[in-house]
Amino acid sequence: MEQGARRLSLGSSPLKIPLTDMEQTLEIPSSETPTTSEDPMDIVTEPPNNPCSNSDSDPESDDDEALQIQTLETQLSTNPSDYDAHLQYISVLRKQGEIDKLRLAREAMAQIFPLTPAMWQQWANDEISLISSSSSYDGAIRVIEKLYERGVSDYLSVHLWCDYLNFIQKYDSDVCEGSPTGILKARDLFEHALIACGLHVAEGSKLWEAYITFEETIFKSMDERDLEGRQKQVQRIRNIYHRLLSIPHRDLRSTLLTYKAWESEHGNVLDVSSNSIDGISPSVASTYQKALDMLSVRADFEEKIVRNDVPDAERLQSFMAYLKFEQSSGDPARVKILYERSISEFPVSGDLWIDYTHYLNKTLKADKTLRDIFSRATRNCPWVGELWVRFMLYLERSRGSEKELSDVFERSLQCTFFTIDEYADIFMTRVDGLRRRILAAKEPDDGLNISLIRDTFQRACDYLSPQLKNTYSLLQIHSYWARLESTIGKDTTAARGVWESLLKNSGSMLEAWKGYISMEIQMGNISGARSIYKRCYTKRFSGTGSEDVCNSWIRFEREFGTLDDFEHASQKVSPRLQELQFFRLQEENKFIALSTDHKDDPTKENKGDKRKSVSDVCNEESPAKRQKDDSRNQKEKSYSKNSAKAHKVENLVTPNEMPHGEDDVKPKEPTTEKSKQYNDQCTAFVSNLNLKATNEDLKRFFNDVGGVVAIRILLDKFTKKSRGLAYVDFSDDIHLEAAVAKNKQMFLGKKLSILRSDPKGKRKGSVGHKSPAEHGKKGEDYRHGKVELKGRNTFAVPRTVKALGWSSTQASSAATEGEEERPKTNKELRNILLKTT
Repeated sequence: MEQGARRLSLGSSPLKIPLTDMEQTLEIPSSETPTTSEDPMDIVTEPPNNPCSNSDSDPESDDDEALQIQTLETQLSTNPSDYDAHLQYISVLRKQGEIDKLRLAREAMAQIFPLTPAMWQQWANDEISLISSSSSYDGAIRVIEKLYERGVSDYLSVHLWCDYLNFIQKYDSDVCEGSPTGILKARDLFEHALIACGLHVAEGSKLWEAYITFEETIFKSMDERDLEGRQKQVQRIRNIYHRLLSIPHRDLRSTLLTYKAWESEHGNVLDVSSNSIDGISPSVASTYQKALDMLSVRADFEEKIVRNDVPDAERLQSFMAYLKFEQSSGDPARVKILYERSISEFPVSGDLWIDYTHYLNKTLKADKTLRDIFSRATRNCPWVGELWVRFMLYLERSRGSEKELSDVFERSLQCTFFTIDEYADIFMTRVDGLRRRILAAKEPDDGLNISLIRDTFQRACDYLSPQLKNTYSLLQIHSYWARLESTIGKDTTAARGVWESLLKNSGSMLEAWKGYISMEIQMGNISGARSIYKRCYTKRFSGTGSEDVCNSWIRFEREFGTLDDFEHASQKVSPRLQELQFFRLQEENKFIALSTDHKDDPTKENKGDKRKSVSDVCNEESPAKRQKDDSRNQKEKSYSKNSAKAHKVENLVTPNEMPHGEDDVKPKEPTTEKSKQYNDQCTAFVSNLNLKATNEDLKRFFNDVGGVVAIRILLDKFTKKSRGLAYVDFSDDIHLEAAVAKNKQMFLGKKLSILRSDPKGKRKGSVGHKSPAEHGKKGEDYRHGKVELKGRNTFAVPRTVKALGWSSTQASSAATEGEEERPKTNKELRNILLKTT
């Protein structure tokens, strides 16, 4: 027929097939009668109408459908991955009878998504209805056979296999004529179906029964004088019965009765009314009993997975429990078919596909069937990055071509994943494969060279850098890239360029500078490493990174430099270290002063917001005293306002308070938000933390201790990164003591220092750590007033610390000496400092 003139009137019902509804209860048409109203596709859509029925259609309805088709075509051209739009487009084309467009629409959808068994049946039945009008009968039969082959490869479906077998028996001329070629073709197809679905406990027996029926038809058509041929055919049927009786399936007991009746028809006297195994061969009886025992063990699992009155999550868990049982039994064929059954029910479960591919990868290794499994997995769950990674690893293991690997890699990049790490994993898997194949190649290959690796790294950095800036993952990518440029590419200039590009975007990462220096040292370029130290020692890094890089430069010059180099480094580093130490002391003193201010009166609140208590009403003051108190309160309010302003000024960081470096840091904006107060009564002070440790990491570390109430990791004021210090609040002293007992334990590669926080103890300005014994002794001295301060600036100490020469015996006399001998309060100290500045 001419293009555009071919129109077919198909059902008017829209196509609405849920992806998870894989196997509906379908009536399988008989092989001896044409497909009638009991055709499986009648459940999904209406059967095809007569082509002439379109002549009575409503013109307005046709115009609306034409407009809908145009709209859907535009929508699909914009977003080819719109599953619902594909379904609607196919449905409208079926109504219009646009068979050529319908074929293209179905092909386009099948290229992106796996089609359900019902959709493949619908497609095949539409093509079958056109066989009579086809110019090439055999060619049309081959096309429909390919459709069925594609359908049964997408999902496991006994009904689709039965439909496929019935089609072959009805329309294939060689099979219909009973020629040896046709019979062999049908038998091969039946065996293929049994391999795919024969172990299906619930429905597999349908395929076995269809196979037996086909062989019995051949037996009945044989010449009665061909005794030898008939005897062989009887034995063939008997073997099929024996195979069916050796596997557990739902109709196992009824199959035994059918088999005994069949044996009776062929001269063997058996009790056809009893389920006993008397009279059948011992081998068959033994395998039947074993299958019966296997069925009884699996009956409970089968009952749970076929229930429709439970949530899908519960059914999926039932499948997983069933799979675990089958894996313990050790039969890969049974495990594989159960996985296929579960996937037909839950095709978009990423965890299920991951579990399935992992099992097959472990069991079958580089088997060719794995290629189809991975292809199906990535089509069903393209958003799961791990499936794409495993697909590429399988292709590499099975020695796939570079074109295959490249195609899978490019397809994976077109998908949308949940996390940026999945993209990074895919890029690195691609690079790993290229590196291994280049190094394993015995001869240089024009298609495999460093340019492919360089291009992959460049694409990874262009895509990932904005999301992974200043992260360890980005550092790993650049470090790997630089190493391959120097080892495989033999290009040290390109390797340095990789590090320079990283420092351009992530120059605040100390690890990036260390990695660059390490590469130069490994290549023997000592002067190059020294120049990098000169560039980075004045930079500000998070935590103790600024001090670390200075000390690292000194160690470097001791190991690799001359005396002049060492002295030059010392001259540069010493002022920098002093500057950093002074800055740390300032920050520590500010923190101590702020903490002490909060502890002066932790319960202090705005009196104006409180309601007067009953006791206050009872103890009413005199009017004169009330007037005096009011004037005093006004003074206190004005003083508190000045204190708040002073507190804001303290929070501003002036240029003189910051270490001088190459990286300029803007002053932090003042904030009026009230800081949260902590009393530190049951608190552990943790130091030497890994700078990447989070609250969750610390919580897991103290899980065995328990009682964790809150965790506070101290952050750098400028970089907002961890300083390696934390406070951990516990519910009581018992849990706190257990936490302190974990002192000096390793955590994320560093040995922690865990001490009890002493809110009333004296804190020196040193950045070093005390031993637990010294810390406890000092705390006792503070609490009993036995500490004497030594030094010149003793006026600027918190009021909880006694002045020089103070002892417990002087307490009574000091109380009578007046206000001049009283230590200054924090507020008074701040006022003094503000006046001096």
